Amino acid sequence: MTQQRSSLIAEQRAGDNLPVLSVSELSQEVKRTVEGRFERVRVRGEISGYKRAASGHLYMSLKDADAVLDAVCWRGTAGRLAIAPEDGLEVVATGRVTTYPGRSKYQIVVESLELAGEGALLKLLEQRRKQLAAEGLFDAARKRPLPFLPEVIGIVTSPSGAVIRDIRHRIAERFPTRLLLWPVLVQGEGAAAQIAAAIAGFNRIAPGGPVPRPDLLIVARGGGSLEDLWAFNEEPVVRAAAASEIPLISAVGHETDTTLIDFAADRRAPTPSAAAEIAVPVRLELLARTRDLAGRLSGGAERLLAERRTRLEGLARGLPEPQRILEEKTQRLDERGERLARAAGVWLDSKGALLDALGAKLPNPRQQLDFKSRELGSLIGRLVARRPRLAEAATQALGALDAERRLQRALSARLRDREGQLSALARILESTSYQQVLKRGYAVVHGADGLLTSAAAVAPGAALEIEFADGKVKATAGGARPGAPGRTPGGGTAKPKSGGGRRGNEDQGRLL
Repeated sequence: MTQQRSSLIAEQRAGDNLPVLSVSELSQEVKRTVEGRFERVRVRGEISGYKRAASGHLYMSLKDADAVLDAVCWRGTAGRLAIAPEDGLEVVATGRVTTYPGRSKYQIVVESLELAGEGALLKLLEQRRKQLAAEGLFDAARKRPLPFLPEVIGIVTSPSGAVIRDIRHRIAERFPTRLLLWPVLVQGEGAAAQIAAAIAGFNRIAPGGPVPRPDLLIVARGGGSLEDLWAFNEEPVVRAAAASEIPLISAVGHETDTTLIDFAADRRAPTPSAAAEIAVPVRLELLARTRDLAGRLSGGAERLLAERRTRLEGLARGLPEPQRILEEKTQRLDERGERLARAAGVWLDSKGALLDALGAKLPNPRQQLDFKSRELGSLIGRLVARRPRLAEAATQALGALDAERRLQRALSARLRDREGQLSALARILESTSYQQVLKRGYAVVHGADGLLTSAAAVAPGAALEIEFADGKVKATAGGARPGAPGRTPGGGTAKPKSGGGRRGNEDQGRLL
């Protein structure tokens, strides 16, 4: 039985005509089959395991309750995605299914991403709002007051929509002001980047340049669905609005629409037309208010002047007449003048009586002169009695003073004489010094044992020190001593040259 079964299996293998494929060939066949069947698909799932490689490619997984699908988004496509992938986000991915032979798995190559339904959008919106609020981008302390009457208004919106026409019309009606439009996309791919760049671009305009710097910014868009307004919920737009140094009004959608830029802006307007009304006041109302204030100011000034006039008149009635005041003061002045004249006479009389009393107390000058004359005579007598001794002491003092003066003159003359002798000896010493000889071109040679005075004392190769007038140099002696037979470089004795050359050069040793 076993032999029959074995022979039957052998017959079946011999008749099998299927080709034998390599692993690579089979993988390629599977790849072509899958890509041909699922050339373009849309898959809904939750993002999991999201990461961005160093090359810029995005890798993630799409999962639901029962399965997981690997996904990859190449770097060139990743920059054009409408939303930024993140874990836990439910999306609809559009792309093509392919296989990865290196790991025997299939995956979807993502070409675009969109959020799966309004519920997912609202969930993402709430998460992003909490994140940015935690960073302080929505704090009330960051809000800046709007200028009362801006000279230049920058507008960030689409150039072809009804929004820009409504804003221009409302501002022209209320208060004509210069407008600068920065055209951008307000929805779709790349809209968020353009809006953020426009806000940052207006802030980079330098004051006083060829393009005026706006005093106020308006970011506007008409109404639409949550998906249409999603560009104004993107993080770059919100951060650009929060970082704007120019006050910013957000006017996105209708009154019931709310985007994240509304929280970061300095003021939110329910509609673009309302933003124009917030930006500038009504010119006619300002003129009317100005005229009303001018009238009130004029009336107030007139009433104030009338009140002050009435009060002045009332105070004037309580004052006496100036003529009467002047007559009274004149009479008082005359009275004080008479009293002053009388008081001066009385004062002089009192001072004269005091002077007489003091004079009576003083002694008679003649008596004082007689007393002092007697004292002077007594002193003269005493001086005459002591005159011989005083004269002798004075003579001795004068003699000592004269001797001192003569001694000083003799010392001065002796010092001058010694200075002259010293100067003469110094000149003689300088003239006989060997330093003067060195200045005339001579030199002094020093060896290891001291001064060298002859060439015979110099050994060949000895270290020498040659002193010149301006310094010393080191040298080494070379050649033979005078009188010694010369040596040739080969060791023989050098013979003197014949001819009419200068004699004595053969015996001249080399110093350097």
